[in-house]
Amino acid sequence: MKKSAKVTLTVVAAVGLASCGRSRRDPCDQMSFDDMACQDAVRSGGYYYGGSWYPMMYSNPYPYYYDHYRTYVSNGGRVVGAPAGSYARPGGASSGVEHGGFGSIGAGHSSGAAGAGE
Repeated sequence: MKKSAKVTLTVVAAVGLASCGRSRRDPCDQMSFDDMACQDAVRSGGYYYGGSWYPMMYSNPYPYYYDHYRTYVSNGGRVVGAPAGSYARPGGASSGVEHGGFGSIGAGHSSGAAGAGE
């Protein structure tokens, strides 16, 4: 292969990698941190972005990424959030993250004295 062809391929590969980084955002990255999506990504070994699954091996527990993000912000770092719904699973399937409620197990049950006088 000629030297100019090698340079061209290197430039094309670099541009391709750069554009991949712009097209999606890792929810645990300090510059695009998303609390709930990061927790789910660390737990699930990847994340959905724009309807596609991106497997990731997170070598640290969630608090590491949260602390890294907080330090970045406290030092003046700028966070660029993903558009709403970017981390949603396709087809409206559950993300595995519960947002309150007890489902059928807790339906109609009280956990304290709130209903004791009724």
